[in-house]
Amino acid sequence: MKIPPKKLSATQREDLLRTLKARFESHLKRHQGIAWAEVQARLEIQAAKLWSLHEMEQTGGEPDVVGLDRHTGEYLFFDCSAETPKGRVSVCYDRAGLESRKEHQPKTTAMDLAADIGIELLTEAQYLDLQSLGDFDTKTSSWVKTPSEIRERGGALYCERRYGRIFVGHNGAQSYYAARGFRGWLMV
Repeated sequence: MKIPPKKLSATQREDLLRTLKARFESHLKRHQGIAWAEVQARLEIQAAKLWSLHEMEQTGGEPDVVGLDRHTGEYLFFDCSAETPKGRVSVCYDRAGLESRKEHQPKTTAMDLAADIGIELLTEAQYLDLQSLGDFDTKTSSWVKTPSEIRERGGALYCERRYGRIFVGHNGAQSYYAARGFRGWLMV
């Protein structure tokens, strides 16, 4: 089976840039001091990263700029959908978790899907940073990058906002729920 190229058509590219610009302009608090023209100029020379942002958008992540690395000039995008991205739910944490399930295996895992999209799962610290920009995951939860010492014991971490607070919880990595997906990040 031939793998399709990870490239957008001209129409997809223009639609994505229009969507990202509109979101950027609607949520200026997320990226104070950053100009859209500079972000767009960087995006236009990053075809592979544009494809990843398109996939983030297609799976319901609503990616937006949340920071700038002053050393590299790269812009940081997070999934900023109000709830965990709908196109990335009902997934185990990783391949080992999925393979440990005896029955009712989901189609994929958070780690595998993130790799396919070309993004990374948010860390716990990044998740807390995201929550400083608004109220996210008030009805859902999101797997976050789990430290190896927890993962080696079979666990995986997730985060959510309830009762006006951010909670970090744990489950076995083989667990999956219709209301749990994952949020990703990408440097462009």
